[in-house]
This record gives sequence, C-alpha cells and structure tokens, in this order.
Amino acid sequence: MENNAQLIAQCEARAKVWLSPAFDEETRKEVQAMLDAEDKSALIDAFYQNLEFGTGGLRGIMGAGTNRMNKYIVGMATQGFANYINKAFPNMQPAVVVGHDCRNNGRMFAETVADIFSANGIKVYLFESLRPTPEISFAIRQLKCQAGVNVTASHNPREYNGYKAYWDDGAQVLAPHDKGIIDEVNKVKIEDVKFQGNKDLIIPIGGEMDWDYIAAVKEAMVDQDVILRQKDLNIVYSPMHGTGRVIVPMALRSWGFQNIHVVPEQMVIDGNFPTVVSPNPENAEAMTLGMKLGTKLNADLVIASDPDADRLAIVCRNAKGEWEILNGNQTCMMFCWYIIANKKKLGQLKGNEFLVKTIVTTEVIAEIAKKNGVELMDCYTGFKWIANEIRVNEGKKKYIGGGEESFGFLPFDKVRDKDSPASICLICEIASWARDNGMTLYDLLMNIYKEYGFSKEYTINVVRPGKTGADEIKQMMTDFRNNPPQTLGGSKVVLVKDYKTLEAKDAQGNVTKLDMPDTSNVLQWFCEDGTKVSVRPSGTEPKIKFYTEVKDASFSGAADYERCTKAAEAKIELLKKDLKL
Repeated sequence: MENNAQLIAQCEARAKVWLSPAFDEETRKEVQAMLDAEDKSALIDAFYQNLEFGTGGLRGIMGAGTNRMNKYIVGMATQGFANYINKAFPNMQPAVVVGHDCRNNGRMFAETVADIFSANGIKVYLFESLRPTPEISFAIRQLKCQAGVNVTASHNPREYNGYKAYWDDGAQVLAPHDKGIIDEVNKVKIEDVKFQGNKDLIIPIGGEMDWDYIAAVKEAMVDQDVILRQKDLNIVYSPMHGTGRVIVPMALRSWGFQNIHVVPEQMVIDGNFPTVVSPNPENAEAMTLGMKLGTKLNADLVIASDPDADRLAIVCRNAKGEWEILNGNQTCMMFCWYIIANKKKLGQLKGNEFLVKTIVTTEVIAEIAKKNGVELMDCYTGFKWIANEIRVNEGKKKYIGGGEESFGFLPFDKVRDKDSPASICLICEIASWARDNGMTLYDLLMNIYKEYGFSKEYTINVVRPGKTGADEIKQMMTDFRNNPPQTLGGSKVVLVKDYKTLEAKDAQGNVTKLDMPDTSNVLQWFCEDGTKVSVRPSGTEPKIKFYTEVKDASFSGAADYERCTKAAEAKIELLKKDLKL
C-alpha cells in the first residue's frame, strides 16, 4: 500500500506541472479532473511514466498526461527532432515532409509538427490531407528532404495515435540517428518548444505528389500484357476507413484494371473505425464486409489496406470456391515467386538482382530464391531493415522485392517502407496471370508449395503487461539462452542462432559469426525436420512473440493441403508444450 501511495504522490506531482499556463485550458481541466477523482487509476496510467520516444518514434493512447499522445508530448518530440536535424545539416536550410492518416487528432498533430519545424527554421512540405505512409516516404525522396514525420498509429486500436520519424532516404530512422534523436528529445522541456509556426516556411502539397507517386508505383508492374488481357478481373477493395481510399483505386486504374468495386461503408474516413473491432488486416473479422460484398458481386479477390495503407490483406477463393484469407507469409512468398518467374521469362533479370525478407518470415522464399539463382538477404523484423539493405546495395545491385510475415511488402525501390498501393496492384497482376493460365491465386499457391515445399507458420503472442511482465519476459529470454531446447516437436535442434551475441552454434558445438548490421534480442532454433522457431520480445507492446514454421515433406498437391495443415497445427501444439507456453 505504501508503494501505491508513493506512486500516487509521484503522479500527482507530475500532473500538477500540467496545471501551469504552458498548457491549454482543456488540458488543465482534464488533468484537474484526474487529480480530483477518488479513483486514481486514470491519473496513474496517464502520469506514471513518460511516453517514450523509441527508435521508430512515438505510439500511445491519446489524452492528457506524460504517458499519452497529446500536442505537448508530440511538441517535445518534434522540438528534439528539429534540434537534431539542424545539428546534422548545419550549413543548409533543411526540409521535411509531414503527413498523417485518418486517426482522430491526426490533422491537429500534423499541423503542430509542421508549426514547430517551421519555427526552428526548417522548411516543411505539409500534405493537405490524409495520405498513405508509403507516399510520405516517396515524397521525402522525391523532394530531396532531410527528414519526415508521419502521424499514424498504423493498425492499432482507435484510442491510439503515433508518430513515425523518417530520415533523408525515406526510411524510418536507424543508427546512429535514432539514438541521436532520442538523446535530443530527452533534453527538451515544455518551455523549450516553439509552438508558433512560421507560415512562410510551410508549403502545402497534395495532388501533384499523388500524380508522381502513382506514376512511380507503375514501376512495380512486371507484365502489362497480362493485365490488358484480364482487365475485367473482378476486384473488391476496402481502405478500412483510411488513406488508401483515393490512391488505391486510382493506382489500379492506372495499371489497366477496369472492374474495381469498393466497400462503401469502409470508404468513409473515420478514426473511430466503426465497422471493425480493430483496423488490422491480420484479423479475419476486419475482412467480413469485404467478403460479403465479394460474394454478392462474385468477385475474383477481395483486398484491403490498413488505415495508413502500408500493409495489405488478400482474400481469394479456395478449391471449394469459399473465401480464404492468405496469411502474410503466403502473400510474401507469392510476390517473390511471381517477380522472379515472370521477370525471368521476360528476360528482365540481369544477374545482379536481390530480394529481402525478415529472419522470421518463411524459409520457402529462401528455397524459391536459391532454385532460381537470385540472391536473398535476411534482415531483422521491421521494414527499416529492408530499407537498409536497399540503401547499402544502391548502385551495386538491383532490388526487386522485399517483405515480412506481418502483411507488408515493397515491390520497387522508389519508396523505403511497406507499400500497399504498389503491392495491391501487383497482386492483381498476379491474379490476372493466374487467370490467364486457368488458375486462381489459391491454385498458384498450391503449385508453389508443390515445387518448393509446404510450410505452415503460426505466431504465438504471450502478453505480460506492466513492470512485472517486462521482468518476466526478460527472464524467459535469459532462461532460453542458458537452457536452449534440445528437441522441438519431436525433432532434434541442429542449429541455434543468437542475434544478441551474433553467433550461430550447430549440434556439434561449432560456432560461426552472424553477419548483421547490429545486435538484436532474438533467438532462433532450427530442427532436423526443417522446423524453425524464432523468439523475440516486442519492441512496441508488452509481449514476447514466438514465430513457428513447420514443414511437411509429404505435400504433393492441393489435395494434401488440408491434411498437411492439420498435421502442422498438431505439431505447433507440441512446440507450445516444449516451450512451456
């Protein structure tokens, strides 16, 4: 109890600072109400810590308080970022791009960010209204800016908003800039923030950038003729109340598709996401309205982008003609297969091309690349690492695609973040190619499994909230390092990779070095039968993630899919037991 009294006293002291005239009346009222309330849980939640500016920026629940997303926390973050930009580019006037998505307060936060940058002598290109995340990345490169900010909480629930920081290559910030920005942000006090903008330095952008971006997206096209032959492909699309609503249908039309239908209820811009429990394309529930319309219109495929339009979900018809949601590994695998197979057929491969996948994404992609003589690079989770591979190899090798298991893909290099408009256009091209060859996307998936091996992937999220949860997650990683499993699902572990020490150890005890740009708190176990398990604590949420991949060599065609899937699911249950989950 004493501890609790101490915590309440600390939170009250922090909250009282927010009653000063530096904060607006609405904020002061909200804070006073928390202080006056008998139940102190809201006060504790809002003030027990500072919302941390992490390596990707900010993300949190909106409201007053040090642990919340509000214009003051956004203001201090932007002031620190501005200080860092001015130090990093001392002999010039730097420029930045600022954008936002459909979330509540998104426009207000974006205008606050633009004002603060401009008050610090930085030129700001501010999007006139909501735009997709990949277009923000594109604009930073197109306008040769030094940095950028996108106000978005991606696919988080409606109470959240966030702030992504970008660098001059259009990618989210990496070392050494991430640590440098964090250091500057941590020095800022509320009275240091220059909220009064310099309107002369804020330039609105919009339609002309849409035009350039849509033209660039066409570079992801592999075979225009296939699209022209199948221009009536029946497509249903949903933007999930977000930023894809204008850009995606326009991009599809620019590629030559003429039969595009949208989910009307989800074309409404709304940060409350009224038609879904959570605006996350990974959740089947979010695709319900799209599938309903797809059934009514007898569509070939149903596609959605998340609210900031960086990730996509794809639903196609299975062998029984029922809707089947493809998972992120399957879509990534299909993109990689198609890009290689059809660029090869059209003579577009020169021999210096490369693909990128994250280390937790399916190894079937590694088989596809190996069999076709295309270089594949493995990188850490998070699209900034895929962008890093593009940057490091620029001018030496040709990037042709990269993706991750969490529904993100980038099929061209003019953008340095996940790109759903380009990926949606490309998956429609792939569906056209399949139809041209008497197949559905589902048939194509079965053919890929048949040629390169079947695998089933499943992610287990173990949630452990609060400080005790954080300690428990830490202890789990320590225990796994000290006592790694010898067998998983009845198969012997033959290789252990530890990205914290950057060492790989085989069953004979031979140690080799892992070539990665940085260390990361990730462990991987590879088994004799091809099973792969990766474990990592989440960087943004109070959970630890286990990514499992199970193979089945008995797969010989579509007829085996259900049986192999069931057997893999049973094996995943065994893995859970072995890992004590």
